[in-house]
Amino acid sequence: MSKKKIALIVLVTAVISSFLTVMGLMKLFGLSGDKTTDLLRFFGVKRMIETRYVTDVDSSKLMDGAIDGMVKSLGDPHSIYMKTSLYKSLKEHTAGAFGGIGVTMGFKDDKVTIMSVLEGTPGEKVGLKVGDEIMSVDGTPVTEFQPEEVAMHIRGEAGTEVKLMIHRADEEDREYAIERDMIKVRSTKGKMLDESNMGYIRIASFGENTAEEFKEEYEKLEEAGMQGLIIDLRQNPGGLITSCVDVAKMLVPKGNIVSVVQKDGSREEYDSDLEAVKYPLVVLIDGNSASASEILAGALQDTEAATIVGMKSYGKGSVQVVVPLFHDDGLKLTIAKYYTPSGKCIDGIGIEPDVTVNLSEEDTEDKQLNMAKEILQQKL
Repeated sequence: MSKKKIALIVLVTAVISSFLTVMGLMKLFGLSGDKTTDLLRFFGVKRMIETRYVTDVDSSKLMDGAIDGMVKSLGDPHSIYMKTSLYKSLKEHTAGAFGGIGVTMGFKDDKVTIMSVLEGTPGEKVGLKVGDEIMSVDGTPVTEFQPEEVAMHIRGEAGTEVKLMIHRADEEDREYAIERDMIKVRSTKGKMLDESNMGYIRIASFGENTAEEFKEEYEKLEEAGMQGLIIDLRQNPGGLITSCVDVAKMLVPKGNIVSVVQKDGSREEYDSDLEAVKYPLVVLIDGNSASASEILAGALQDTEAATIVGMKSYGKGSVQVVVPLFHDDGLKLTIAKYYTPSGKCIDGIGIEPDVTVNLSEEDTEDKQLNMAKEILQQKL
């Protein structure tokens, strides 16, 4: 065989191999004709900026901006691209200690509203209140951030200052200068109510240590003679679903706690092995009870293990996953919706209490807690 023929065969083989490789990669990444065109547009623009823009550019910053833009285009307030500092803040928050001001926020109707103010924190000391609307952070309007970015910008190193412009009903907007502090979050606190045999546990959020803390408080109340329990989930913005499930396993009777359903229809079931509910239960919720707190309330309501008292919950029935990327950054992305044991998805709807009790700032006593006591007393 001549050298020309051998060279031609080698060339044709290389071309076919390259073509098959490209086709294989396209299939792997789900690239159809239109998607391939979009990918070429993306790399074309990136290359044009790198080679023709009037000054030098940082390729990493270009990619950060591209990823951020993709996530923002989803229009989902709970999906966010986190650069290094924001990703670090998120990890510190879920670990239970972080620099901040001690408030949690809700994102609804294009507003950022304070859902809870933790006791003994900088936010409480300057007078922030539940229901306050945050208009800007350090002079930047919150409309320029992705909703969940706001919390990341409020957090920071202890001892540094953050300025919040606050809108409060029937008052002029006011700027608060707040010095951050280390927020050491114990998410669960319990006590016996008055001189009764009723226990009370407040769960402020679901962090990494919540289930362990709940178990500690629960056992203390048992030793104190508890015969019935009130669980307060008001102003609880949620947190880790795994932590919520671990608490639910101590309270929800044997069977389903929650089902997480992804885009392709695949389901992940979380179940309880508890043979029977040990004590009569009443659960308090309000309009700021969201996400993981709604999972717990929904499971207890659907299994008739507890009576739910208060006001309709927030209605966040989606599940996010935090994915670390390659530059100490991360992606928080909505990947599924959750369903209560009866098959309800409360996303955008919320949980209706069994007994509705409205509460306003003008009330001089906690009518919701009082109603919970009355109902629990009837169960004892």
